[in-house]
Amino acid sequence: MVYTEEKNKGGDLFVECLLNEGITKIFGIVGGELLRIYDAIKRWGREEGIDTVMMRHEQAGGHAADAWARATGEIGVCMGTAGPGVTHLVPAVAAAWADSIPLLVIGAQIARMFDDSGILQGGLDQMKLMEPITKEQISVEDPYEIPKAVQRAMKAAMSGRRGPVFLELRETALVRDAKEQYFKDIVPPEKYRPLYRPSGNPSLIKETVELLKNAEKPIIIAGGGAIASGASENVIKLSQKYRIPGATTINGIGAISTDKDTYIGSYLTNNAFRTAASQADLVISFGAKWDYTLLYGAPPIWNQNQKLVQNDIDPEKIGKNRPVDVSLIGDAKIIIDQLLLEMEEALSKDKITTWNEWNQYLTELKQEDRILIQKILKSDKRPMKPQRLAYEVLDFIKPDTQFVLDGGDIAVFTFGLLSNFPRQPRCTYYPITMGHLGTGIPHAIGAQIAKPDKDVVCLSGDGSFMFNVQDLDTAVRLNLPIIVVVANNSCWGMIKSNQKNNLGKRYCDVDFPSTNYAEIAKGFGCYGEKIEDPDQIKPALQRAKESGNPTVIDVDVAFETPPAMKIIGLYKKSKGLFKNP
Repeated sequence: MVYTEEKNKGGDLFVECLLNEGITKIFGIVGGELLRIYDAIKRWGREEGIDTVMMRHEQAGGHAADAWARATGEIGVCMGTAGPGVTHLVPAVAAAWADSIPLLVIGAQIARMFDDSGILQGGLDQMKLMEPITKEQISVEDPYEIPKAVQRAMKAAMSGRRGPVFLELRETALVRDAKEQYFKDIVPPEKYRPLYRPSGNPSLIKETVELLKNAEKPIIIAGGGAIASGASENVIKLSQKYRIPGATTINGIGAISTDKDTYIGSYLTNNAFRTAASQADLVISFGAKWDYTLLYGAPPIWNQNQKLVQNDIDPEKIGKNRPVDVSLIGDAKIIIDQLLLEMEEALSKDKITTWNEWNQYLTELKQEDRILIQKILKSDKRPMKPQRLAYEVLDFIKPDTQFVLDGGDIAVFTFGLLSNFPRQPRCTYYPITMGHLGTGIPHAIGAQIAKPDKDVVCLSGDGSFMFNVQDLDTAVRLNLPIIVVVANNSCWGMIKSNQKNNLGKRYCDVDFPSTNYAEIAKGFGCYGEKIEDPDQIKPALQRAKESGNPTVIDVDVAFETPPAMKIIGLYKKSKGLFKNP
C-alpha cells in the first residue's frame, strides 16, 4: 500500500485498509462524519475496486451487507454515521450476530473534543450499545491507529465462530493527516490472522467411528457451520458413500438437498426428518446449534437414548440444550475429511448395507409429504391457502435461485415444503435465529449485487414487507431485477394465530387494511401485479422475470395457522410454561 499526495488523510488510509482485505462493497448512507471515506472512494477508490451502495435506511444497509456475506462467504460491510446512523444499524447487526454472519460494522463518532458538549448526534455511548451484539468493539481516534484496528476487527469477525464486529471511527481519525509510515503498517491478511482450518482431535475422531460401528440407525445434521466452512460436498460424500441419512437446519439448507437420495429434510415437521429424530440411535451434527430450529433436541420429538456427536468451531456451543457423547471442536469441512479417512480404514463395509436399509425406510416416508403436496395443489380456494403460494414459488425457482424469505407464518409454511425442492448452498436467506421481519427487500438487494448473474426471488409476508419498503427505491435506482412476492393476509398472522388458539379469538392490534402492495411498488418505478387466482402465480412470476425490472407481486392468501406452531406450543407446555412455580 503506497502513500501518495492524493492519499494523505485518515479517510484515505482507511479505504486502503479495506482494499487490502479484499472488500469491494460498503452498504449504507452517507453522513457528515463519514465524508472523508466517501471522498476517498470518489477520488480514487472506485478505480481500485471499492464502491459504496447507497441504501435508504441504515438498517436495510446492514441487512444487505448480511446477505452479501451469506452469498459470498466473505465479510459484509455496512456503515452508519454518528448517533442515529449507528442506532439504525442495531437490528441488522443483531440478526447477523444471532446467525454468526461476519460483518464489519463501521460507525462514525464525533471528535472527542466535543464529548459532553451537546453537539448534534453526540453523547451516545455507541461502544456499549454494540457490545451485546458484536464479537468486539474498537474505537479509533487518530489515523495511526487505523491499520491495526482494521486488522483486529477482521481477525475477530472471521476467526472461530464468525460474527459482526463494531469499528467506531472518531471524526479526527478520518480528517487528520495520515503519514507515509501509517500506510506501511498495512500488512496482508496472511501476515496477521490465521487462514487455515482447525482440525479435530484425532482420538475423538476415532471415538466417533467407534460409535458408528455400533450404530444401526445413524443420521447426519448439517447446520450453518457446515455452510460457513464450505463443507457441502463433504457432507454429501459422507452421506452418500456410507448411505447415512442426512438432514440440515434452516441455516444449513443446501449442504445436502433433495436431489440426493439420502436427504431427509430441513425442517422437523417433515415426516422423514421427524421420524429419524425419534428413532435414530446416533446423531452426528456438523456446525448446527441445538436451538429452537432443532426443537432443542428435546422430547417428545427427539429420542433421549440416542448418542450425540456434536461438531462446532465454538466450544461454547457444545452441549447447549442437549448433552453430547463426543465433542469435535474444529472446522466442519476438515473434521468430515478426518472422519472419512478413519471410516475408510476402520469401518466394516457391511455397515453400508445396514444403513442403506435404514435410509430406504426414511425415503419411503418422504412419499407421505409428497401426497400432502398433491392435496395443496388440488386446492383452488380463494383467498388461496398460503401453502399453495409457497409451493408455486418453490416450484418456479431453480436450485441456484437466490431465494429470500421474510416473515412469520409464510416462512413457516414455506419451510414445511422446502425439503421437497433441490437447493444449492448459499442460495437461501432467512434470519432464522433472531426471526427478524423486514430483511426481505434488503437481503434480495445484497444477494443480487453479490450474484448479479443469478435470479433473486423473495417471498415475504405483508407485515414484514413494509418494514423496509423504502429500499424498493434502491432496487430501481440500481436496476436490480429482484422479484418480491407478498403473501397478503392483511394481518400479523403469527400473533393472530396465538390470539385465536390461546386467547379466545380476542384479536388486538393484528389486522391491516386491504392494501395493494403492487400499486405501492409501481410508485417506486417497479413492475407490479395483484394476484388472486393460484393458477396465475407462475405466469406472473414469468412476466416479472421477462420484465427485467424490480417487481412486486401482491398475492391474496387466507389467514391460517402453520401446523409447526403447534409443535412449538407442545414444547413450551412440556417445560411448564403455563404452570405456577
